[in-house]
Amino acid sequence: MDDLDLELQGVEVIQGTVQRLLYRVKDEHNRTNRFLPTIYMVPGTLRDLSPSSFNPRVVSIGPLHKEDENVQAFEGRKADYLVNLMRRINYPQEEILKSCAEKVHALMERIKACYVWKKTYSDAEIAEMMVMDACFILEFIFWFSEFDKSYPGHFFLTQSVIYDLVLLENQIPLFILNEVFECTILKFDPEASLIKLCYRVLAFLNVFRAELKINNIPINSIPHILGLLHECYKPQNNVTSVCIPSMIHSAIDLYRAGVNFKPNRNPKWMLGMDVDLHRFIPCFFGCWNKATLRLPVLSVHEFTELVLRNLIAYEQSGQTRNYVTSYVIAMGMLVNTQEDVAQLVESKVLVNSIGSNDEATNMINNMCKEVACLEFFYEQQWETLNMYYNGYWPKNIAWLRKMYFSSPWNMIALFAGIILFAVTIVQTIFTIKSAGNK
Repeated sequence: MDDLDLELQGVEVIQGTVQRLLYRVKDEHNRTNRFLPTIYMVPGTLRDLSPSSFNPRVVSIGPLHKEDENVQAFEGRKADYLVNLMRRINYPQEEILKSCAEKVHALMERIKACYVWKKTYSDAEIAEMMVMDACFILEFIFWFSEFDKSYPGHFFLTQSVIYDLVLLENQIPLFILNEVFECTILKFDPEASLIKLCYRVLAFLNVFRAELKINNIPINSIPHILGLLHECYKPQNNVTSVCIPSMIHSAIDLYRAGVNFKPNRNPKWMLGMDVDLHRFIPCFFGCWNKATLRLPVLSVHEFTELVLRNLIAYEQSGQTRNYVTSYVIAMGMLVNTQEDVAQLVESKVLVNSIGSNDEATNMINNMCKEVACLEFFYEQQWETLNMYYNGYWPKNIAWLRKMYFSSPWNMIALFAGIILFAVTIVQTIFTIKSAGNK
């Protein structure tokens, strides 16, 4: 009897476990089918490499960093921005705020689904947070785009605020920003567009020396401001990719083999790289080609790593393609030492504003750590460069330049050897002539 009771109890436990698992699977399936979270804490494998790249410095946006101590001082200032935004609109403030709150409450379930929450907030707290943060962002970017001098004494914070707006963990959904935009800025500027309003902020965040193109960006499919910046780096046409990229020689090795580096001035894709081959000097060993690798011009400054790391973290979620990740991995292959950075700087495809070339080298190499390469978009260019490098002339010239022209001492030793060899030959000739005359 005891054994039978134990057996029945075990069956009940198993059935209960199965039912709970089925409930969780069904609940997760229903939630996932509605919306995927787009704003979350960056995984520790990426975050631990550079925590400062993901933490807001001045202002918290949304719930994930709302309790951080370092952003509390700015929380009170958000109300100043809200008041100034209300003053621009020729409508009763209460009516405007009521309209904003109603739109936010109507979208509450969609808002909640956008986050992986660290803390539970009531609907009223979430609505207040969304309206306040949206009004702050809109007033700030409106002021930044117009420079109407509304905030004397605050300009020193501008740079920090802009970079806080691009952090993956520091976002509100773009559809909420757009709803509040329609309730506020469109009231006094009916021709305005949220994407065009954001352009100057996006241009400030851009780490490449090329003009951003914001035409035909579908605002309804973009999750947040970081996603809006990422949209600017997407190619207009489909670009082929591979999962496992070929390896490539470093920039300095390619240069020694005859590869030139030049800015990609008019690319079809802002992150695009192109290889030009010019064939000349036919000889016994084949034709000696000259190769040029055209690259986007990267501006390396103190916030470049922050922008690229957040774009990479956004891509690693699997919700968008890995365009920026692919670019950073490609640069990590080209840059191994400060010599590589020096060559790229000299070739004007990299602008180093952070100090030494060694710092730029470490920044580029460290960004590649713990990053999954799911798509690589430069395989064709890499294959062309490898084919060129492995040709007879480039490979041997690269070896000669590395062995004898990589440092002044090697060059001195080479010329000393040549002179000694020439003197020996001359001496031998004179010795033979003297012996013949006797």
